[in-house]
Amino acid sequence: MDVAAQELSLFLKDEVATENLGRGLATVVVQAGQGATVFLEGNLGTGKTTLSRGVMRGLGHDGAVKSPTYTIVEPYEHLSPPAYHFDLYRLGDPEELEYMGIRDYFQGQSLCLIEWPERGQGILPDPDLWIRLSVSGDGRKALVSAATAVGVGLQARLAAIPLSSVRG
Repeated sequence: MDVAAQELSLFLKDEVATENLGRGLATVVVQAGQGATVFLEGNLGTGKTTLSRGVMRGLGHDGAVKSPTYTIVEPYEHLSPPAYHFDLYRLGDPEELEYMGIRDYFQGQSLCLIEWPERGQGILPDPDLWIRLSVSGDGRKALVSAATAVGVGLQARLAAIPLSSVRG
């Protein structure tokens, strides 16, 4: 299947808007009724963890959401769907992911958010969505690309919802 859909480009004026994008992503994943793998790309400080916080809050998590820089993965198995937030920034070698049983996280209906996915190249599955964050003036630019049929559906749903409506 050709999934060369248009890239969705969003301007995120502040941290609240970035978190709202995450809440919107949570909403469309729940609506789709299936799991997804989402790669989050961007330099340090571009909002990857803020977006992840929005996803977890959008799925109903009330506690803190921090970047799992040292633990590699932070599980949120109490959510529906179960969600896993990966930060591969400190990964020394992609093979380390095999030792931690990385493939088990991508089974079933889970939502996997992966920061610094290029550090797991060759081990990670292909993403359904790829979100690239960059600094743009006083805010951030988010480019959302679909890489699978699942991703095309999620991207279309995300484009159709007003992100201001997903505020907590």
